[in-house]
Amino acid sequence: MFIQVKGKPQTDSVKYLFVWPAFFVVMLVTLFPLIYALTVSFQSVRLVPPMPARFVGLDNYQDLVESARFWQSIGTTTLIVFTSVAIQYVIGFALAVAMHARVPGEKLFRVAFLLPMFMAPIAVALVARMLFHSALGPVNDFFSLFGLENLPFLTQTNWALGVLVTVEVWQWTPFVTLLMLAGLQGLPSDVFEAAALEGASHWRRFWDITFPMLLPLSVVVVFIRIVEGFKIIDPVYVLTGGGPGTSTETLTLFAYNQGFRKFDLGEASALSFLFLVVIILFGTLYLAAAKPLVEKRT
Repeated sequence: MFIQVKGKPQTDSVKYLFVWPAFFVVMLVTLFPLIYALTVSFQSVRLVPPMPARFVGLDNYQDLVESARFWQSIGTTTLIVFTSVAIQYVIGFALAVAMHARVPGEKLFRVAFLLPMFMAPIAVALVARMLFHSALGPVNDFFSLFGLENLPFLTQTNWALGVLVTVEVWQWTPFVTLLMLAGLQGLPSDVFEAAALEGASHWRRFWDITFPMLLPLSVVVVFIRIVEGFKIIDPVYVLTGGGPGTSTETLTLFAYNQGFRKFDLGEASALSFLFLVVIILFGTLYLAAAKPLVEKRT
């Protein structure tokens, strides 16, 4: 006992010898790029043609705020994200309820429905580009069987936005399904048994018990998908490239074009921080709107 007590301070010091180096490495990897990007956002920095950095203050931010392209990219991103997340939640919740009810083939469906989530977004986008090709795609081949002309899935704005939403829904609905199924399996069964004894229908049990009990989880799931959805770039880059024109360009693709095509690192850094502000703003408004709803239903 005496030896263990004497050795305890030494054990603590050895523990910190392992923890602190890792902590400093993580802080260096995360904080340095953030601080550097913030510094660059107040400068005019171009790589091609190479120009020395020049302090310009808030000019980069002002140019972006006054740019119609910036506001168009916000609108496009918001449309894709909120439309796709709403569909993901409805379909994902329905699939979770069906699998929780032990429908025939439930185990097979559970594996099949989760597969899209594990695919790389760039691979999903490449497959979708092949499927929705205006001349050679199987989707248009199917429509041609009914005498319809080839549809401009990737070259007309409304169709292109629909394809982007479809790809997002197909890939990320399994994420919603997985979390909602976990929530359903964690609900107490005695509440539903009591409701069944009272003669409540399946719909009343869902609307009056299941949905309110899962509302806090629903708020979290939708919030995660909104935040993640705002970072969409792979499907847009592969399927449309932001076109036709810039009608399907999202915020992340806009930042990519500014930084890696125009090589304007100052404006790209400023756009990244404005992007962060947009996400924080949407997240704050969403949580503020969801809080009274959760408190009312629970």
